[in-house]
Amino acid sequence: MRDTTPRTRARPHPLGIAFVLFSLMVLAWIMLLAMPARAVEYRIDKVADGFVVPWSLAFLPDGGFLVTERDGALWQVAPDGTRQQIKGLPDITAIGQGGLLDVVAAEDFITSRRIFLSYTTNVPGGAGTAMATAVLPEGSDRIERVFRIFQLQRGNQNGRHFGGRIVETADGHLFLTIGDMGEAREAQNVGSHWGKIIRLRIDGTVPRDNPFQMRRNALPEIWSLGHRNPQGLARTREGALVSSEHGAKGGDELNWVEAGANYGWPVISYGTHYSGRKIGEGTEKRGMRQPLIYWDPSIAPSGMMVYEGTMFPEWRGDLFVGSLKFDHIAQVAGKGLAQVRQIKTDETQRVRDVREAPDGSIWFLSEGNGAVYRLWRP
Repeated sequence: MRDTTPRTRARPHPLGIAFVLFSLMVLAWIMLLAMPARAVEYRIDKVADGFVVPWSLAFLPDGGFLVTERDGALWQVAPDGTRQQIKGLPDITAIGQGGLLDVVAAEDFITSRRIFLSYTTNVPGGAGTAMATAVLPEGSDRIERVFRIFQLQRGNQNGRHFGGRIVETADGHLFLTIGDMGEAREAQNVGSHWGKIIRLRIDGTVPRDNPFQMRRNALPEIWSLGHRNPQGLARTREGALVSSEHGAKGGDELNWVEAGANYGWPVISYGTHYSGRKIGEGTEKRGMRQPLIYWDPSIAPSGMMVYEGTMFPEWRGDLFVGSLKFDHIAQVAGKGLAQVRQIKTDETQRVRDVREAPDGSIWFLSEGNGAVYRLWRP
Protein backbone atom coordinates (compact mmCIF):
# COMPACT_ATOMS: atom_id res chain seq x y z
CA MET A 1 0.00 0.00 0.00
CA ARG A 2 1.33 3.41 -0.91
CA ASP A 3 2.65 5.54 1.94
CA THR A 4 0.56 8.74 1.97
CA THR A 5 2.48 10.48 4.75
CA PRO A 6 3.20 14.02 3.52
CA ARG A 7 6.90 14.73 3.04
CA THR A 8 8.68 17.96 2.37
CA ARG A 9 11.63 18.25 0.07
CA ALA A 10 14.31 20.91 0.30
CA ARG A 11 14.96 22.89 -2.87
CA PRO A 12 17.81 21.64 -5.12
CA HIS A 13 21.23 23.28 -4.77
CA PRO A 14 23.62 23.69 -7.73
CA LEU A 15 26.89 23.08 -5.80
CA GLY A 16 28.25 19.58 -5.28
CA ILE A 17 30.47 19.15 -2.22
CA ALA A 18 29.30 22.41 -0.72
CA PHE A 19 25.72 21.19 -0.96
CA VAL A 20 26.60 17.91 0.79
CA LEU A 21 28.21 19.79 3.66
CA PHE A 22 25.32 22.21 3.79
CA SER A 23 22.84 19.31 3.77
CA LEU A 24 24.62 17.68 6.69
CA MET A 25 24.43 20.93 8.63
CA VAL A 26 20.72 21.24 7.84
CA LEU A 27 20.14 17.60 8.82
CA ALA A 28 21.85 18.17 12.15
CA TRP A 29 19.76 21.30 12.66
CA ILE A 30 16.55 19.43 11.89
CA MET A 31 17.52 16.62 14.27
CA LEU A 32 18.11 19.17 17.01
CA LEU A 33 14.70 20.69 16.34
CA ALA A 34 13.09 17.27 16.57
CA MET A 35 14.64 16.46 19.95
CA PRO A 36 12.37 16.30 23.00
CA ALA A 37 13.78 19.62 24.24
CA ARG A 38 11.77 21.28 21.49
CA ALA A 39 8.57 19.55 22.56
CA VAL A 40 5.96 22.13 23.48
CA GLU A 41 2.89 21.66 25.61
CA TYR A 42 -0.27 23.25 24.32
CA ARG A 43 -4.03 23.03 24.55
CA ILE A 44 -6.65 23.47 21.87
CA ASP A 45 -10.00 24.98 22.85
CA LYS A 46 -13.06 25.64 20.72
CA VAL A 47 -13.89 29.36 20.50
CA ALA A 48 -16.96 29.29 18.23
CA ASP A 49 -18.70 26.88 15.89
CA GLY A 50 -21.69 26.60 13.57
CA PHE A 51 -19.94 28.08 10.52
CA VAL A 52 -20.52 26.75 7.01
CA VAL A 53 -17.29 26.47 4.97
CA PRO A 54 -15.44 29.20 6.91
CA TRP A 55 -12.61 30.72 4.88
CA SER A 56 -10.91 33.50 6.83
CA LEU A 57 -10.50 34.96 10.31
CA ALA A 58 -9.60 38.52 11.37
CA PHE A 59 -9.08 39.84 14.91
CA LEU A 60 -10.65 43.07 16.15
CA PRO A 61 -9.17 45.37 18.81
CA ASP A 62 -12.02 44.79 21.29
CA GLY A 63 -11.20 41.08 21.53
CA GLY A 64 -13.83 40.02 18.99
CA PHE A 65 -13.19 38.71 15.52
CA LEU A 66 -14.62 38.37 12.01
CA VAL A 67 -15.21 35.14 10.09
CA THR A 68 -16.07 34.76 6.41
CA GLU A 69 -18.13 31.91 4.99
CA ARG A 70 -17.44 31.05 1.39
CA ASP A 71 -21.10 31.08 0.40
CA GLY A 72 -21.21 34.81 1.15
CA ALA A 73 -21.71 35.48 4.87
CA LEU A 74 -19.57 37.69 7.10
CA TRP A 75 -19.91 37.17 10.86
CA GLN A 76 -18.78 39.35 13.74
CA VAL A 77 -18.22 37.46 16.98
CA ALA A 78 -18.04 39.51 20.19
CA PRO A 79 -15.66 38.74 23.07
CA ASP A 80 -18.56 37.14 24.97
CA GLY A 81 -19.25 34.77 22.06
CA THR A 82 -22.40 36.43 20.74
CA ARG A 83 -22.44 36.91 16.98
CA GLN A 84 -24.17 38.89 14.33
CA GLN A 85 -24.18 38.64 10.56
CA ILE A 86 -22.80 41.73 8.84
CA LYS A 87 -24.88 43.15 5.99
CA GLY A 88 -24.02 45.43 3.09
CA LEU A 89 -21.50 43.14 1.38
CA PRO A 90 -20.55 43.67 -2.26
CA ASP A 91 -22.08 41.50 -4.98
CA ILE A 92 -20.63 38.03 -4.47
CA THR A 93 -20.78 35.14 -6.92
CA ALA A 94 -20.38 31.84 -5.07
CA ILE A 95 -19.23 29.33 -7.67
CA GLY A 96 -17.06 26.26 -7.12
CA GLN A 97 -14.09 27.32 -5.00
CA GLY A 98 -15.17 30.96 -5.14
CA GLY A 99 -17.38 33.18 -3.00
CA LEU A 100 -16.51 35.37 -0.03
CA LEU A 101 -12.86 34.67 0.69
CA ASP A 102 -10.47 36.72 2.82
CA VAL A 103 -11.16 39.40 5.42
CA VAL A 104 -8.44 41.61 6.91
CA ALA A 105 -8.81 44.32 9.54
CA ALA A 106 -6.67 47.29 8.52
CA GLU A 107 -3.54 48.15 10.48
CA ASP A 108 -5.25 51.40 11.51
CA PHE A 109 -8.62 49.76 12.25
CA ILE A 110 -8.92 51.41 15.67
CA THR A 111 -9.21 54.82 14.03
CA SER A 112 -10.41 53.99 10.50
CA ARG A 113 -12.70 50.97 11.17
CA ARG A 114 -11.59 49.81 7.71
CA ILE A 115 -11.59 46.22 6.51
CA PHE A 116 -10.49 44.56 3.28
CA LEU A 117 -12.43 41.79 1.57
CA SER A 118 -11.62 39.45 -1.31
CA TYR A 119 -14.36 37.61 -3.12
CA THR A 120 -15.50 36.39 -6.50
CA THR A 121 -17.97 38.39 -8.52
CA ASN A 122 -19.37 38.55 -12.04
CA VAL A 123 -16.94 40.08 -14.53
CA PRO A 124 -16.81 39.79 -18.33
CA GLY A 125 -16.58 36.11 -19.22
CA GLY A 126 -17.80 34.71 -15.91
CA ALA A 127 -16.67 34.85 -12.27
CA GLY A 128 -13.41 36.44 -11.20
CA THR A 129 -11.50 37.55 -8.12
CA ALA A 130 -12.11 41.03 -6.70
CA MET A 131 -11.02 43.06 -3.67
CA ALA A 132 -12.88 45.81 -1.82
CA THR A 133 -12.41 48.15 1.11
CA ALA A 134 -15.23 48.97 3.52
CA VAL A 135 -15.87 50.54 6.91
CA LEU A 136 -17.42 48.62 9.81
CA PRO A 137 -18.90 51.24 12.17
CA GLU A 138 -18.68 50.43 15.86
CA GLY A 139 -21.85 48.73 17.08
CA SER A 140 -23.27 48.35 13.58
CA ASP A 141 -24.34 45.21 11.75
CA ARG A 142 -23.68 46.74 8.32
CA ILE A 143 -20.52 47.76 6.49
CA GLU A 144 -20.47 51.13 4.80
CA ARG A 145 -18.45 52.94 2.11
CA VAL A 146 -17.85 49.71 0.22
CA PHE A 147 -15.45 50.46 -2.60
CA ARG A 148 -14.17 47.85 -5.04
CA ILE A 149 -10.49 48.63 -5.62
CA PHE A 150 -9.72 45.69 -7.94
CA GLN A 151 -11.40 43.09 -10.10
CA LEU A 152 -10.17 40.77 -12.82
CA GLN A 153 -10.56 42.13 -16.32
CA ARG A 154 -12.12 38.83 -17.30
CA GLY A 155 -13.33 35.67 -15.62
CA ASN A 156 -14.50 32.23 -16.65
CA GLN A 157 -16.93 29.50 -15.66
CA ASN A 158 -14.36 27.04 -14.28
CA GLY A 159 -15.02 27.85 -10.64
CA ARG A 160 -11.42 27.00 -9.77
CA HIS A 161 -8.19 28.56 -8.54
CA PHE A 162 -9.29 32.02 -7.49
CA GLY A 163 -6.52 32.54 -4.91
CA GLY A 164 -7.89 35.39 -2.81
CA ARG A 165 -5.51 35.85 0.15
CA ILE A 166 -4.79 39.47 1.19
CA VAL A 167 -1.84 40.98 3.07
CA GLU A 168 -1.55 44.64 4.09
CA THR A 169 1.96 46.02 4.53
CA ALA A 170 3.18 48.63 6.97
CA ASP A 171 3.90 51.08 4.13
CA GLY A 172 0.28 51.18 2.98
CA HIS A 173 0.14 48.57 0.21
CA LEU A 174 -2.07 45.55 -0.38
CA PHE A 175 -1.04 42.23 -1.88
CA LEU A 176 -3.66 39.89 -3.34
CA THR A 177 -3.09 36.35 -4.60
CA ILE A 178 -4.85 35.23 -7.78
CA GLY A 179 -4.87 31.65 -9.07
CA ASP A 180 -4.60 30.57 -12.68
CA MET A 181 -8.38 30.13 -12.90
CA GLY A 182 -7.86 26.57 -14.09
CA GLU A 183 -6.04 27.72 -17.25
CA ALA A 184 -2.38 27.06 -16.48
CA ARG A 185 -0.79 28.84 -19.45
CA GLU A 186 -2.17 32.18 -18.27
CA ALA A 187 0.18 32.13 -15.26
CA GLN A 188 3.07 33.05 -17.61
CA ASN A 189 1.14 35.74 -19.49
CA VAL A 190 1.93 39.20 -18.09
CA GLY A 191 -1.06 40.53 -20.01
CA SER A 192 -3.34 38.58 -17.64
CA HIS A 193 -3.87 38.74 -13.87
CA TRP A 194 -4.44 34.99 -13.71
CA GLY A 195 -1.72 33.10 -11.82
CA LYS A 196 -0.25 36.26 -10.31
CA ILE A 197 0.24 38.09 -7.04
CA ILE A 198 -0.64 41.74 -7.41
CA ARG A 199 0.24 44.85 -5.41
CA LEU A 200 -1.88 47.97 -5.03
CA ARG A 201 -2.16 51.00 -2.83
CA ILE A 202 -5.06 50.96 -0.40
CA ASP A 203 -7.06 53.25 -2.70
CA GLY A 204 -6.63 50.80 -5.60
CA THR A 205 -4.05 52.80 -7.55
CA VAL A 206 -0.87 51.15 -8.82
CA PRO A 207 2.44 51.95 -7.08
CA ARG A 208 5.04 53.45 -9.38
CA ASP A 209 7.68 50.96 -8.28
CA ASN A 210 5.70 47.85 -9.23
CA PRO A 211 8.07 45.68 -11.30
CA PHE A 212 5.92 45.46 -14.45
CA GLN A 213 4.71 49.06 -14.40
CA MET A 214 6.76 50.07 -17.44
CA ARG A 215 6.85 46.76 -19.30
CA ARG A 216 5.08 46.81 -22.61
CA ASN A 217 1.79 44.86 -22.73
CA ALA A 218 2.09 43.91 -19.05
CA LEU A 219 -0.59 44.65 -16.45
CA PRO A 220 0.91 47.13 -14.00
CA GLU A 221 -0.65 45.58 -10.88
CA ILE A 222 1.47 42.42 -11.23
CA TRP A 223 4.08 41.83 -8.54
CA SER A 224 5.03 38.21 -9.33
CA LEU A 225 3.94 35.52 -11.78
CA GLY A 226 3.96 31.78 -12.41
CA HIS A 227 1.59 30.83 -9.58
CA ARG A 228 -0.96 28.00 -9.76
CA ASN A 229 -3.28 28.70 -6.84
CA PRO A 230 -1.74 30.56 -3.88
CA GLN A 231 -4.25 30.41 -1.03
CA GLY A 232 -1.87 31.43 1.74
CA LEU A 233 0.11 34.65 2.11
CA ALA A 234 1.88 36.04 5.16
CA ARG A 235 4.30 38.79 6.08
CA THR A 236 7.31 38.49 8.36
CA ARG A 237 8.16 41.13 10.94
CA GLU A 238 10.88 42.36 8.55
CA GLY A 239 8.29 42.78 5.78
CA ALA A 240 9.14 39.77 3.60
CA LEU A 241 6.28 37.87 1.99
CA VAL A 242 5.85 34.11 1.91
CA SER A 243 3.09 32.23 0.08
CA SER A 244 1.65 28.72 0.19
CA GLU A 245 0.52 27.38 -3.16
CA HIS A 246 -1.42 24.38 -4.41
CA GLY A 247 0.41 22.19 -6.88
CA ALA A 248 -1.29 19.60 -8.99
CA LYS A 249 -0.60 15.98 -8.00
CA GLY A 250 2.29 16.72 -5.67
CA GLY A 251 4.31 19.90 -5.91
CA ASP A 252 2.57 22.09 -3.33
CA GLU A 253 4.99 24.92 -2.57
CA LEU A 254 6.16 27.53 -0.10
CA ASN A 255 7.76 30.55 -1.78
CA TRP A 256 9.40 33.79 -0.74
CA VAL A 257 7.50 36.28 -2.88
CA GLU A 258 9.72 38.91 -4.48
CA ALA A 259 9.14 41.70 -6.97
CA GLY A 260 9.22 40.56 -10.60
CA ALA A 261 9.98 36.93 -9.76
CA ASN A 262 8.67 34.04 -11.85
CA TYR A 263 7.70 30.94 -9.84
CA GLY A 264 7.50 28.70 -12.86
CA TRP A 265 3.98 27.36 -13.19
CA PRO A 266 3.23 25.55 -15.53
CA VAL A 267 6.72 25.41 -17.05
CA ILE A 268 8.33 23.82 -13.98
CA SER A 269 6.80 21.88 -11.11
CA TYR A 270 7.64 19.12 -8.65
CA GLY A 271 4.22 17.59 -9.22
CA THR A 272 2.52 15.84 -12.12
CA HIS A 273 -0.84 16.20 -13.76
CA TYR A 274 -3.61 14.19 -12.08
CA SER A 275 -3.31 11.73 -14.95
CA GLY A 276 0.34 11.15 -14.02
CA ARG A 277 1.60 13.01 -17.09
CA LYS A 278 4.68 15.21 -16.70
CA ILE A 279 4.13 18.93 -16.21
CA GLY A 280 6.05 21.34 -18.42
CA GLU A 281 9.82 21.04 -18.80
CA GLY A 282 10.81 19.50 -15.49
CA THR A 283 11.62 20.83 -12.05
CA GLU A 284 13.88 23.78 -12.83
CA LYS A 285 14.65 26.31 -15.53
CA ARG A 286 16.90 29.33 -15.73
CA GLY A 287 15.10 32.50 -14.62
CA MET A 288 12.43 30.63 -12.65
CA ARG A 289 12.47 30.44 -8.87
CA GLN A 290 12.75 27.27 -6.86
CA PRO A 291 10.36 26.81 -3.93
CA LEU A 292 11.61 27.01 -0.38
CA ILE A 293 10.11 23.57 0.07
CA TYR A 294 7.58 21.43 -1.72
CA TRP A 295 5.24 18.71 -0.53
CA ASP A 296 4.76 15.37 -2.21
CA PRO A 297 2.10 14.02 -1.74
CA SER A 298 0.20 17.30 -1.80
CA ILE A 299 -1.18 18.54 1.51
CA ALA A 300 -3.48 21.14 -0.15
CA PRO A 301 -2.03 24.15 1.71
CA SER A 302 -4.35 26.98 2.70
CA GLY A 303 -4.06 29.96 5.04
CA MET A 304 -0.75 30.44 6.82
CA MET A 305 1.16 32.69 9.19
CA VAL A 306 4.66 33.49 10.39
CA TYR A 307 4.72 33.21 14.18
CA GLU A 308 6.15 36.28 15.93
CA GLY A 309 4.46 36.00 19.33
CA THR A 310 5.67 35.62 22.91
CA MET A 311 3.46 32.76 24.11
CA PHE A 312 5.65 30.24 22.23
CA PRO A 313 9.11 31.88 22.03
CA GLU A 314 10.65 28.62 20.77
CA TRP A 315 8.42 28.86 17.71
CA ARG A 316 9.21 32.46 16.83
CA GLY A 317 9.98 32.78 13.12
CA ASP A 318 8.40 29.43 12.23
CA LEU A 319 5.72 29.11 9.56
CA PHE A 320 2.37 27.45 10.23
CA VAL A 321 0.42 26.25 7.19
CA GLY A 322 -3.06 24.73 7.18
CA SER A 323 -3.62 21.47 5.32
CA LEU A 324 -6.98 20.80 3.72
CA LYS A 325 -6.12 17.31 2.51
CA PHE A 326 -4.40 15.70 5.51
CA ASP A 327 -6.18 17.62 8.29
CA HIS A 328 -3.24 19.15 10.12
CA ILE A 329 -1.20 22.30 10.58
CA ALA A 330 2.29 21.96 9.11
CA GLN A 331 5.03 23.67 11.10
CA VAL A 332 7.98 24.71 8.97
CA ALA A 333 11.05 25.82 10.88
CA GLY A 334 13.17 28.87 10.27
CA LYS A 335 13.28 29.98 6.66
CA GLY A 336 11.35 26.98 5.43
CA LEU A 337 14.11 24.43 5.06
CA ALA A 338 11.99 21.60 6.47
CA GLN A 339 8.68 20.65 7.96
CA VAL A 340 9.43 19.79 11.58
CA ARG A 341 5.99 19.00 12.97
CA GLN A 342 2.40 18.24 12.11
CA ILE A 343 -0.18 19.48 14.59
CA LYS A 344 -2.88 16.93 13.95
CA THR A 345 -5.90 16.48 16.24
CA ASP A 346 -9.63 15.97 15.98
CA GLU A 347 -9.93 19.75 15.76
CA THR A 348 -7.70 20.15 12.68
CA GLN A 349 -10.22 18.94 10.10
CA ARG A 350 -9.52 20.76 6.79
CA VAL A 351 -7.64 23.71 8.26
CA ARG A 352 -8.57 26.69 6.10
CA ASP A 353 -6.84 29.56 7.94
CA VAL A 354 -4.19 30.02 10.64
CA ARG A 355 -3.65 33.32 12.48
CA GLU A 356 -1.60 34.64 15.38
CA ALA A 357 -3.81 36.31 17.99
CA PRO A 358 -2.78 39.50 19.80
CA ASP A 359 -1.90 37.48 22.93
CA GLY A 360 0.43 35.17 20.97
CA SER A 361 -1.92 32.19 20.85
CA ILE A 362 -2.58 30.51 17.51
CA TRP A 363 -6.11 30.44 16.14
CA PHE A 364 -7.26 28.36 13.23
CA LEU A 365 -10.39 27.70 11.21
CA SER A 366 -11.53 24.12 10.71
CA GLU A 367 -13.65 23.90 7.60
CA GLY A 368 -14.42 20.28 8.41
CA ASN A 369 -15.77 21.11 11.88
CA GLY A 370 -17.16 24.54 10.96
CA ALA A 371 -15.36 25.98 13.96
CA VAL A 372 -12.76 28.40 15.26
CA TYR A 373 -10.13 27.01 17.63
CA ARG A 374 -7.45 28.51 19.88
CA LEU A 375 -4.11 26.77 20.43
CA TRP A 376 -2.45 28.12 23.56
CA ARG A 377 0.05 27.39 26.29
CA PRO A 378 -1.58 26.43 29.61
